[in-house]
Amino acid sequence: MKHVVSVSIGSSKRDHRAEVTFLGQEFILERRGTDGDINKAIAMIKELDGKVDAFGMGGIDIWIWGGKRRYTFRDGRKIAAAAQKTPIVDGSGLKNTLERRVIYQIIERNPGLLSGKNVMMVSAMDRFGMAEALLDAGCRTMYGDFIFALGMPLPLYRLSTLHNVIAPVVAPIAVRLPFKMIYPTGEKQEKTHPESRFKKYYDWADVIAGDWHMIKKYLPWHIDGKVIITNTVTLADVELLRSRGAGLLITTTPEIQGRSFGTNVMEAMLVAYMGKPLEQIRPEDYIKLLEKAELEPRFVHLN
Repeated sequence: MKHVVSVSIGSSKRDHRAEVTFLGQEFILERRGTDGDINKAIAMIKELDGKVDAFGMGGIDIWIWGGKRRYTFRDGRKIAAAAQKTPIVDGSGLKNTLERRVIYQIIERNPGLLSGKNVMMVSAMDRFGMAEALLDAGCRTMYGDFIFALGMPLPLYRLSTLHNVIAPVVAPIAVRLPFKMIYPTGEKQEKTHPESRFKKYYDWADVIAGDWHMIKKYLPWHIDGKVIITNTVTLADVELLRSRGAGLLITTTPEIQGRSFGTNVMEAMLVAYMGKPLEQIRPEDYIKLLEKAELEPRFVHLN
């Protein structure tokens, strides 16, 4: 049995353990939160290094993307460096493959769900594959990278502007900041600010897509009938969306024992399954496994 551990700087209240079978291989999947403590995450990785088959790095990214250029988070690189023997991934490989594929699967299943709709993508630089697929789907998309990462009411409506104009200026600065300044960590993941000045952007959208904790951060009291496309939701998160009036939840990762795990966990599972060095794994390797496993997005009708 292979063992995958996601070490997250998110809230430990979201910890989970499951045993699953993937393409005939048995896995233990674990998520362990450190409540925002980066040093504790590093210590945990060092303790387990060489004893587990793959690490996921949760609650933080190693990289974000602006077009074809990759920007490395200082804090993310620091955590990843703690793993010297066991491969460690942050989910980027599936954000480029699985999440892109999920949008096309949604279009095949229900073409009218996305085409021509107003979509609020909370961060395109974090989920670049999904952002590009939504553009292909003919959505009117607003990119909220400034809003949800920096708290600035500056919506963007052209992905090319974000990639080619904004990212080269802002991203080199952002990745040097303490990660907690641009993303909810620890107990902040349990809080919402429903009466924020950003409510109007939720009201504009028919579909809200991207990272769950960014979506949740300013989630209004009422999002009646809206479609949510995200991942890493617990049963409590599903009930929160139901209570706020959301119509449909689509998760990019499948339900496993009552919740959807993060892309970092799923990528780590694929890496452990392949048993190849990270530097030898290509996007097409992930795609082949995803197609072989016939993974489908999860649809939950809420209201």
